[in-house]
Amino acid sequence: MKDSAILLFSYGTLQNTPVQIKTFGRELTGYDDQLLDYKLKMIAIKDQKVVELSREAHHPIAVVSQSERISGKVFVITAEELAQSDQYEVADYQRVLGKMASGTPAWAYVAAKVLK
Repeated sequence: MKDSAILLFSYGTLQNTPVQIKTFGRELTGYDDQLLDYKLKMIAIKDQKVVELSREAHHPIAVVSQSERISGKVFVITAEELAQSDQYEVADYQRVLGKMASGTPAWAYVAAKVLK
């Protein structure tokens, strides 16, 4: 990788190999970790291209929740790949630098607005 390494946490469809191949052109490698102070909800995905790629009409989304945590994987990616993952995620998500159980911060996609 010519760009410096960036850490991206995934708890959902970015863990799926076909999504990784289509989004990044390769299968990602990573390690297990947990995003702190969030919990999962499910949302309906309206972007048909994302639904076709993920093969799921409903995706998990992280919402703020004190003292809860979400399990997933931290992947090592490049700045270019981070931009590609921004394009994959729909408007319901925003990217934030997440606090991880391992102590090493990683980018994560969380709810862009408060969900009921």
